[in-house]
Amino acid sequence: MNTFDAPKTAKSKKSATTDGTNGHTNGNGKATTTGLEHRHILAALRAFKRGEFDVKLREDLAGVDGQIAETFNELVEMVRTIKEEATEVSNAVGKEGQAAKRMRRLNAAGGWAQYITAVNEVVTDLTGHANEIARVVTAVARGDLEQTMELEDGSGGARRGEFLRHARIVNGMVARLSQFGSEVTRVAQEVGGEGKLGAQARVQGVSGVWKDLTDSVNLMASNLTSQVREIARVTTAVAQGDLTKTITIDVKGEILELKNTMNTMVEQLRAFANEVTRVAREVGTEGRLGGQATVRGVSGVWRELTESVNSMANNLTFQVRNIAEVTSAVAAGDLGKKITVEAKGEILSLKNTINIMVDQLSSFAAEVTRVSREVGTEGVLGGQAEVADVSGVWRELTQNVNSMASNLTSQVRNIAEVVTAIAGGDLSKKIGVDARGEILALKNTINSTVDKLNRFSAEVSRVARLVGTEGTLGVTADVKDVSGIWKELTDNVNSMASNLTSQVRNIAEVVTAIAGGDLSKKIGV
Repeated sequence: MNTFDAPKTAKSKKSATTDGTNGHTNGNGKATTTGLEHRHILAALRAFKRGEFDVKLREDLAGVDGQIAETFNELVEMVRTIKEEATEVSNAVGKEGQAAKRMRRLNAAGGWAQYITAVNEVVTDLTGHANEIARVVTAVARGDLEQTMELEDGSGGARRGEFLRHARIVNGMVARLSQFGSEVTRVAQEVGGEGKLGAQARVQGVSGVWKDLTDSVNLMASNLTSQVREIARVTTAVAQGDLTKTITIDVKGEILELKNTMNTMVEQLRAFANEVTRVAREVGTEGRLGGQATVRGVSGVWRELTESVNSMANNLTFQVRNIAEVTSAVAAGDLGKKITVEAKGEILSLKNTINIMVDQLSSFAAEVTRVSREVGTEGVLGGQAEVADVSGVWRELTQNVNSMASNLTSQVRNIAEVVTAIAGGDLSKKIGVDARGEILALKNTINSTVDKLNRFSAEVSRVARLVGTEGTLGVTADVKDVSGIWKELTDNVNSMASNLTSQVRNIAEVVTAIAGGDLSKKIGV
């Protein structure tokens, strides 16, 4: 600190050295203090003017000089304090961001108080303006584009100058961001939400980065539209079974990876479809069992699908071959085979059905064989096939066999009855059982034979009675519509009757001649 003192004499210097006083010694031996000199005041004022706030005037003066020194020192201290306060506020507000920091009044009055108030108001205006900008920028950062800077300051007055320009710049930025955000949102909603491809953002009156951003968004939407439409074209073709289409549009980055993935997928699907079609044609159409799909370079679900198709074809091959083996055996009359391959679902139902069919056929065949043997070989009529738990055609077949056996039994027994009666000389019986086909022909033949035998018997009896009993010679049997042995028998009877007539008449002629005395006649028949 610089303290400006009054000039001293040599004696006084000695006195200052001895007693530490800065004044003169009076007659009583006491030190006396001189007043302020103008040059000291001027030097202090100049130091104060230069901003040296550690300057001070002597504090041991009395009177007006003491008051001047005290006032000067208080002024310097007050200005130094104001300077320190201003520096502290500057650091706090400008560097540390303590926007609420203000200068203290420190018992200042008048112009000094107004000065401090003015400085604080400047800080308040600046921080208020900055806070208003920060409020809007913070809202923008949070995505709230409805906040704008008020064009009036906090006291209700209109913003002017740079503050007004700043407010208009910020509000213009918010308006452009809002328009840009609205357009980008609209495009995003139309393209990404509603699926309306081809949308473009329209932001009027923008330039610089905003125009670049708008153009970039539109370019992105346009590229995305082209890419999605190309992908949609290919996926639609795939969905419709057309595996000839691939993505050809020029793309980069992840879209390029997606393009390559889609095209690879189409290639794999085409190879998979070709192989599945080949296996399906070989197995399902051409009947070439054992075919396997070969799709190279696939993994994941495509490999699983290929393996599933091959497993299906393999299982189907085993199942169909086993079914074919059993059905071929059945067709060849071998009912000793059954389907043993493992199966599930409808194939299992088919397996069980065929095996049950084989069991039923075996039972049916055994019963039919038994009935056939009993009826056809052993002659045991009345046998019936008993096949349990059959229905449908197998039940009908069993019933038909039993009906056949029953009808055959009735017919054979009726035929036997008539033939036995004929053999016993009873020509009164005929076959009355209902019959068709060859059995009907046999029935008609036997009944016709009975009729012929009856007519033959009646004629023979008539001829025998007339010739043998009544002596009516020359009678012959007349049996209509006979042939074969019956005609021969009739002819033989008639020949016998004719011969007998000739013989008897010849004998009678000779006997009559003898009786008349004519012995010249002899029997010459």
